[in-house]
Amino acid sequence: MDKLLSGRRFLVVEDEILVLMMIEDMLGDLGCESVTSAATIEKAIALIETQAFDAAMLDMNLDSDDSNTVADALAERGVPFIYSTGNTGRDMREGFSNRAVLRKPFSFEELTTKLEGLLSG
Repeated sequence: MDKLLSGRRFLVVEDEILVLMMIEDMLGDLGCESVTSAATIEKAIALIETQAFDAAMLDMNLDSDDSNTVADALAERGVPFIYSTGNTGRDMREGFSNRAVLRKPFSFEELTTKLEGLLSG
């Protein structure tokens, strides 16, 4: 039986290396074909402009800056994404308030549930 992410290309935008490594491992366990990562807004935008992704996970805050421009770039290309954040409040920008949010730290089961919802729509 295929895994949830079998054959999919995933972008992870995350500036905490340990969190990124955990996410990469989880996505691999879900069968992801390739995981590409970016730690800065600039790198994320460059990747989005030059590569195709099936889905993405986007940290809401990158190096004390919001990731709104990355969210816009993903949305413009029709790439479904979920947010991740260590913040306790849900400060969502208008137009993106319906996006799923994973609160850090999150479990493999929580990630799987959010991705199932993301990819079923």
